[in-house]
Amino acid sequence: MPQTMVEKIAQKFAVGLEKGHEVRAGDYISIRPAYVMTHDNSGAVIPKFRSIGAAKIANRRQVVFTLDHDIQNKSEKNLQKYANIEAFAREHGIDFYPAGRGIGHQVMVEEGYAWPGTMAVASDSHSNMYGGIGCLGTPVVRTDAAAIWATGRTWWQAPAIAKVELNGQLKPGVTGKDVIITLCGFFNQDEVLNHIVEFVGEGVKHLSLDERLTIANMTTEWGALAGVFPIDEVTLNWLHERAEFVAKRGPAGVPSDADSDVIHPRLNESRIAELEAQLSNLKADEDAFYAKELVLDLGSIQPHISGPNTVKDITSITEMQRRQVRINKAYLISCVNSRLEDLAEAAAIVRGKKIAGHVEFYVAAASSEVQAESEKRGDWQALMAAGASELPPGCGPCIGLGVGTLEDGEVGISATNRNFKGRMGSRSAEAYLASPAVVAASALAGYIDFPGDWQTAQTVGEIKINQKSKKTDVGVKILDGFPESITGELIFCHQDNLNTDGIYPGKYTYIDEFTPEQQAEVVMENYDPEFKKLVKKGDILVGGFNFGSGSSREQAATCLKYRGIALVVAGSFSETYKRNALNNGFLTIEVPDLVNDLKAKFGMGRLTVRSGIHAIIDFRKALLNTADKEYAINPLGTAAQELVLVGGLENWVKKNLA
Repeated sequence: MPQTMVEKIAQKFAVGLEKGHEVRAGDYISIRPAYVMTHDNSGAVIPKFRSIGAAKIANRRQVVFTLDHDIQNKSEKNLQKYANIEAFAREHGIDFYPAGRGIGHQVMVEEGYAWPGTMAVASDSHSNMYGGIGCLGTPVVRTDAAAIWATGRTWWQAPAIAKVELNGQLKPGVTGKDVIITLCGFFNQDEVLNHIVEFVGEGVKHLSLDERLTIANMTTEWGALAGVFPIDEVTLNWLHERAEFVAKRGPAGVPSDADSDVIHPRLNESRIAELEAQLSNLKADEDAFYAKELVLDLGSIQPHISGPNTVKDITSITEMQRRQVRINKAYLISCVNSRLEDLAEAAAIVRGKKIAGHVEFYVAAASSEVQAESEKRGDWQALMAAGASELPPGCGPCIGLGVGTLEDGEVGISATNRNFKGRMGSRSAEAYLASPAVVAASALAGYIDFPGDWQTAQTVGEIKINQKSKKTDVGVKILDGFPESITGELIFCHQDNLNTDGIYPGKYTYIDEFTPEQQAEVVMENYDPEFKKLVKKGDILVGGFNFGSGSSREQAATCLKYRGIALVVAGSFSETYKRNALNNGFLTIEVPDLVNDLKAKFGMGRLTVRSGIHAIIDFRKALLNTADKEYAINPLGTAAQELVLVGGLENWVKKNLA
């Protein structure tokens, strides 16, 4: 059967598959990623690693530490935290990159961890960036990271896959950042929520690797779990250039591979030759199935501004010029847009000029090597001469840390990836996103601006939704002890985007002594106080779409489990909620047709409805049956069954260590 590029990569990194099993979107599989990266949050993963009984890293070459988030913080507490992380890395022989080397995702690319045709994960949502180089990069939660450290493995459900066809060529002055801002704002109805995006089309060849990394990085904000570009001549040329660079740089740049001598252990010509020999097996098959197909004409894109405070609202530069929105701060920082090309674009705008007197312009390179090369080319000096303020290579104000955050009432324009209210500082501030060139031009003007002959034009794009054929011959292997079916009455909560605060109120989150019984008593308290009176043990909860959005608190899953809910069915789930649920041995199943049918039958007048409908979920046949209708569900593979049987990921790790 034909597979997408993502399915082929997942197949390579899946372990324990039944003979002949071909990985498909929706499959639950056990994966052994090539690498797992943690940054400052290594400090939180270390005690979790120890609490599950682990004493040794399963594969020290699989784990990467990078310190990048709070590097401006020189407090004794933070310095001690960093020292503890470094000491743990040294004790276990883990590749360690100290504060100042660069943003973790950039390091992963520069040092060859994010390698084309492989799978790399990180406990950070912007691991999507690795897709710019043809690597399947996707986020995991901290428990997953600890599990990988201990066993080399964790579980993964292959998401639905969308194809985005990029045609034509960008006009001068339009960049990769404009492409992803346009995608976020043009297709802004959650079209790719919890999907993996594969970029294709003849327009891809005109995008540089830096632009691809930018686009892949912000597929996170678009709602996708990964965004992967094809491996082509642009990719290979970049690898050859990078291999030549690190060969000249010498072994000093390789942190902990002392046995590698001069040859870089990951970025070398021999490895590139192996990749070139495999290219035909790393392309999607011609008839591969995509849940959605989107098309965008690159030639129709002009610079756009995202925001304020959301990536879904975009405005053309011509309209923003008319409005003359005054700014206080400008930012050229972060993992999405502070690479060499970005700095060069901004430098070309400001060279020989001065930043407006009332504007503070902050610049931080993606890595120390990017900054050194930018200085070598003279771009860094041009930015500083114009009045920019230098920040160290790291995250900083992008996440509201360190110097330069937005204060009450201020307006900022930034080449970062997120402009959520309060993320870069005060909740009363306004944050806009734009390309590095627009940010630099705005810093000069003192208001949002980008001089040029920008004609108001209509973005040209379209979307097609494909229906997957229903499987009638599914025969899922059922592990000993796992039920072949579950029967229960459907209790219906119609609300879409029901967030974790609605399911489990935030005021209880940090009460460490809160018992399972107490969690069960406050379930759905903010959504519907009547819920706990209506629900019975063994009920099957049916939610709306994007169930469990919001914060990452795992109690939003465990409280339902403790209340006696058999499992949760929804049109779709927040991926973090889904991971937290299964990591605690609690099942979630997506059945969008059932949700739509219940909405049509019961409407949305009542928050919670005891439907009177009894459903049978047949795991062997991958079906949900009611008296009136049969619904296909994704097969629940043995990787998921095993987690339910042992009560979650931590118990699974303990069992495997034992």
